[in-house]
Amino acid sequence: MGLISGVLTLPLAPVRGVVWVADQLAQAADRELHDPSVIRARLAALNHEFESGHLGREAFEREEEQLLDLLYER
Repeated sequence: MGLISGVLTLPLAPVRGVVWVADQLAQAADRELHDPSVIRARLAALNHEFESGHLGREAFEREEEQLLDLLYER
């Protein structure tokens, strides 16, 4: 980027910064969503909720299926 284009696009710097931060957050969320250790921890917590009676069978099976789909996606 040249000096003139740098000066002319300076007012857009905050927008570029916000876009960069949003991109970084999206990448981190995607990594966490598909991290096998996070999914296994969520499965363990789901199982605990079901065994303790705080979660019904239908809700448990629905959530478990979604988590297992995420786990086996990769």
